[in-house]
Amino acid sequence: MVTTSQNNTIDFDAAKLQRLGFASTNARSLRPIGLAQLRQQLGLQLQTSLDAERTLKLFFTEVQRLVALDAMGYQHGTSDLRLELGERATHSATYRLTHEGEQLGELVFRRRIRFSDEELGQLESLLAALIFPLRNALLYRAAIQSAMRDPLTDTGNRVAMDQILKREVDLARRNLQPLSLLMLDLDHFKQVNDTYGHSAGDEVLKAVASTLKQLLRNVDMVFRYGGEEFLVLLSGTAAESANMVGERLRQAVEELQCVAQGKTIDLSISLGCATLLPSESVESLLRRADEALYAAKRSGRNRVTMAG
Repeated sequence: MVTTSQNNTIDFDAAKLQRLGFASTNARSLRPIGLAQLRQQLGLQLQTSLDAERTLKLFFTEVQRLVALDAMGYQHGTSDLRLELGERATHSATYRLTHEGEQLGELVFRRRIRFSDEELGQLESLLAALIFPLRNALLYRAAIQSAMRDPLTDTGNRVAMDQILKREVDLARRNLQPLSLLMLDLDHFKQVNDTYGHSAGDEVLKAVASTLKQLLRNVDMVFRYGGEEFLVLLSGTAAESANMVGERLRQAVEELQCVAQGKTIDLSISLGCATLLPSESVESLLRRADEALYAAKRSGRNRVTMAG
């Protein structure tokens, strides 16, 4: 826990808590408690979960038994984790968490009145109970994220695609929002491997994946669907806008400068675009995007084709 500043500006976890003798937060009032006792309880409670968000939420709830808080924020760039609990307030105390040089993120406590020196000391003492459980949770999160990534292109893999696509389709239906898919394939990719070797082919795949990610919004997701095939999930995007995104991606790949053996490799992609229909299944949506992709390839490649 390096610096502090004050300024104006899966459900097995609950069962573990019960076995340890801790009632759920909703079932008991947040009774006042002493610093030493709270630290001891946190040391047990925070080790019951490997879910970083659950660990932080539990910490926020329990700390309020000793120090009044209106809000707590946390962010960890490496794991792409950002959490805001409570309501933002004027005064804050910020802590950058580290362990043996390892960055564990930034934690911010907020409330409407200034923190006293005694309260800051209590917060810093309680943070000591958070460090190891949080570090373990972040390591677990990183392992899960790694298992969901394609190691070559750093895009989502098929496992991630299956899980996330189902979730996003459910959300789109529930919120009555559009959702579109772009299925894309590198044209004549076999010729790249045959002419320049698989190593050059790998570099092309990485360059294309990087280009796709750079041109998309943060909420859009890219998955490696197969060898040289990618799928782009466009949440909240209707057919016309998705077609425009596909055209933008097509042009960007066509302009890519990839060089192998001193020669520039000409690249292009074909894309099929499908937008979710009312009551449509995930399988049907994928099939229509795939059919649109093959229609684009049959029509001469290097183009975007909309699904019927």
